[in-house]
Amino acid sequence: MEISRAKMRENMGMSLRITGLGEEIGAVIGLPWELPLEQWPEDPALSEKRGISRHIVRLVRTDEADLNSEIYAVKETVVEFAKREYKALIELKKLGAPSVEPIAVIEGRVDSNGEELPCAIATRFLPYSLPYRVVLSQSVSAHDINNMANALAYLLVRLHLLGFWWGDCSLSNTLFRRDAEGFAAYLVDAETGEFQNKLSDGQREHDLEIAFFNVAAELEDLQLSGVLYEGMDPIRASEAVQRRYRRLWSALKDPQKLDPNDRHAVERAMRQLHDLGFAVEEVQVSLDNETHMLSFQPRLVAAGYHVAKIKNLFGLDTQELQAKRILASYDRWYARQSMKLGKEVMAKQWMEEVFNPILAMVPAELQGRVEKAQMFHEILENRWYMTEKLGYDVGLEAAAKSYINEVLPLRMDSGVETQ
Repeated sequence: MEISRAKMRENMGMSLRITGLGEEIGAVIGLPWELPLEQWPEDPALSEKRGISRHIVRLVRTDEADLNSEIYAVKETVVEFAKREYKALIELKKLGAPSVEPIAVIEGRVDSNGEELPCAIATRFLPYSLPYRVVLSQSVSAHDINNMANALAYLLVRLHLLGFWWGDCSLSNTLFRRDAEGFAAYLVDAETGEFQNKLSDGQREHDLEIAFFNVAAELEDLQLSGVLYEGMDPIRASEAVQRRYRRLWSALKDPQKLDPNDRHAVERAMRQLHDLGFAVEEVQVSLDNETHMLSFQPRLVAAGYHVAKIKNLFGLDTQELQAKRILASYDRWYARQSMKLGKEVMAKQWMEEVFNPILAMVPAELQGRVEKAQMFHEILENRWYMTEKLGYDVGLEAAAKSYINEVLPLRMDSGVETQ
């Protein structure tokens, strides 16, 4: 006999327990928790955005009739793992780590026959994110692979600086968003992770070793399926993650020897760290009596130097490489202005005269396909290519028109149709 959804919810009654963000509970409770997750209906456009997991995972809209409603990733797991992951993700978000946002842990699920169903954890879908298989199934080059390796290494460094041991660093447990000409990596599965007061070198190396084997195995799997381009070496690509990680960690933690007679040496050392995307909150500078060289050692560093700078200046949410590119464009515009007013006034003027008008050129039917900061970067790139080809500066407006007409219709980074 068929039982109605309302009756099912009545049967579930006191057993269903949801722990999560207060404002999200109303949307979460309306999902069909009385059904096994593998039976949940899923929009094909959403399923393409779902990566591979050892658990059953579904991407669902909180309101199937509203294409603009929130999208959640729901994963079935055991209670202990769900609670542990939920707690870790909350802490990671508090610390500003690039990770998905936890929404709720759902316990006490039973089906229409009163049979127990697995616990579930819901996280917010990361807009414009791409699973690695989607990225690598497109036309990619060795440069693209290297950019993904850099992004994953950068993510692991950021997590380790926060004292977080991942325990299962892999491409499958990571989501990628376009970041200018590269990628930004986000942790999407923290089930095995844990915070330490301070990670030891051994713990860091263990995490790095896990990452090496996981990434190599994932790329070998793609190679066997014929997805990777010919000549791609999974082992070398995985080693690139380790190399990039060690270079970054060394730049952030190892002392540098500087010439004490060079007045700008310390400033250049600071700028090099800024260029890597790290703000330096505290350094130690000392004079070595034997070598008579200055020892420059960062003590406290925080990721997101350019992101924070562009947020303070323009209020824009960006990735690190996007922020660097947009700030460079702004600096060139600023240098051309004959009347230079206060920093906040000039920033507002640039937004009103340059950034907003360019993005406003996108017609309604093409909006939402590419994230705004990424689109502005790509329009800047298009301007450079057109200028090189034609031999004169075509200007930002002409570059935007060309991009909107020729590039944007072919793109769907969001992977999700919106109204």
